[in-house]
Amino acid sequence: MKRWCICSTLAAICLSVFALIFPFLAGDPLPSVADAADSNPESQAVPDDRDLKSDVIVVGAGISGLSAALELGRSGLDVTVVDMASVFGGHAVMSQGGVSIVQTPTQTRQGIEDSPDLAYEDFIRWGEDADAEWVRYYVDHSKREIYDWLTELGVEFASVETAPGNTVDRFHQPSGRGVGLVTPIYRDCLEFDNIRFVWNTKVELLLNVDGRVSGVITRNTRTGDERHRHARTVILATGGFQSNLEMVREFWPTEFRFPDRILAGSGRNSVGHGHRLAQSAGADLTKMDHQWNYFTGIPDPRYPDSDRGLSAANMYGIIVNSKGQRFANLLNWAKEVMPKLLRQEDATLWFVFDEASKPKFVVSGSDWADFGHVEKTIFQNPTLMKSADTLEELAEQAGLPAKSLAETIRRYNAMIDDGEDLDFGRFTRDDAKSREMSLKIATPPFYAMQAYPLTRKSMGGVAIDLTCRVLDKDEQSIPGLYAVGELAGLAGINGMAALEGTFLGPCIVTGRVAARAVRTELGFDNTNRAATTERCISCHDMDELLAKPRPGYWHFEKVHRRSLERGIDCRHCHSDMTPYDPEHHRTNHQSLAATCVLCHVAQE
Repeated sequence: MKRWCICSTLAAICLSVFALIFPFLAGDPLPSVADAADSNPESQAVPDDRDLKSDVIVVGAGISGLSAALELGRSGLDVTVVDMASVFGGHAVMSQGGVSIVQTPTQTRQGIEDSPDLAYEDFIRWGEDADAEWVRYYVDHSKREIYDWLTELGVEFASVETAPGNTVDRFHQPSGRGVGLVTPIYRDCLEFDNIRFVWNTKVELLLNVDGRVSGVITRNTRTGDERHRHARTVILATGGFQSNLEMVREFWPTEFRFPDRILAGSGRNSVGHGHRLAQSAGADLTKMDHQWNYFTGIPDPRYPDSDRGLSAANMYGIIVNSKGQRFANLLNWAKEVMPKLLRQEDATLWFVFDEASKPKFVVSGSDWADFGHVEKTIFQNPTLMKSADTLEELAEQAGLPAKSLAETIRRYNAMIDDGEDLDFGRFTRDDAKSREMSLKIATPPFYAMQAYPLTRKSMGGVAIDLTCRVLDKDEQSIPGLYAVGELAGLAGINGMAALEGTFLGPCIVTGRVAARAVRTELGFDNTNRAATTERCISCHDMDELLAKPRPGYWHFEKVHRRSLERGIDCRHCHSDMTPYDPEHHRTNHQSLAATCVLCHVAQE
């Protein structure tokens, strides 16, 4: 059984745990990176723990850090992963999980013809200021670096979906959203005793010996204990800065006025901490104004009286400004809508739709796959969602001009009947897909949801070369220091405007590229070590064991046949037996009992 999947029930349980573990972002204040720390680690009164040694320290257990750690661990390197949280995954595990990948078997099964050259043209055209070399690498290698690697780990891609700017569909949606994407990487890391995780620990400073980054000083956020941790190389994978609104303002694009209200929609630890660490070692920051922010922000009801936001939208409805008028083509997503929104007198908009398209309403993130939860939390919250049986009543509740809103919708419905959007080109007679996503607003009750700018992703960051080595202002590499993922501006693959799915993908690619570069630099050329599942089937031939019924094995046969049919990995039920230890290799029945929900889901 080489593949495994996450069933919806277990995913829901995991998500409930994540919701408890991820409280509102308090975070350490980071008002500016202009005066990055110039501290001398040698002067710190911290125990010099010479026993805390690794080949590589990875700072951050998000998707880029995990990808780097797994690549390093499989090569036999001794790896320590340090993270401020108590769980893995960073922002990625809470995300929608979609990944942009080129020319995959999933595309082929859906009849989609793609190619690296076609993707390259899309990336360069849409991004406008994308790094051509990194884009070329990404489109040429995304199938092998992302698709093949993830599917071997057990990730299952449920569909390939449309995203603006792509000539063909290449937004691969994994089963289980962000949890289904990230968990298999983390679980495989746990197979290796040479990969260690240090949780609830913040890296305060980088150590430097003879001009080379040689480790970190850490502080346990629960106990306050500080330690020197030594390594031959450090990889920074700390994410972006979009949850630090002061830093967002500091690097806000100069052509736009900073909005009166903006919500934080990135990860809880995406506060620019890694930028400060890198700068303290002499790193340069590049293209920091390349921020990919959304127009779909609503206040997160879980954290009232805060700046936290959710990304919520109904792409089958319309958006109007404070005058009740359409002002942009919704289907062209943030690239068109955000600039026009920021030029409005009031940088806020309303999604307007009806009962017929209500099922198309989505909230991004792994917490929001259950529409019943969305109904209860969003639609039944009168602060977030207005509803009425007439457009006039809806306008009054939303504080919009009734006559203007009614006329806007009347004209929009008429153009749908005619088959062409003459105002903003949202749909045409020749584009069936755009017409499918453009529905008349005619079935009461009607809905209106006010939305605000929402910070999301950093597409500029710490300067790196093509092997992810950190560069200084003279474009010289800083010995012993690498940066990956969003901290490194996703390697410039997006430029100024992102094709959806090109955030998690570059995080994986840069993590693996950096790990291979470190492996070469440190002289480790070991090939991949066997995963536990391969070890399982080398001793337990399930085809032979299930070939014919055996007395007393009815339950064993039933559950294992079902596991094979669903592609469930051995580790999913037998996680207590990994990593493999021959002296303690026996079933823990208490642990096994927790997996019954995979098959038995009681519902009233």
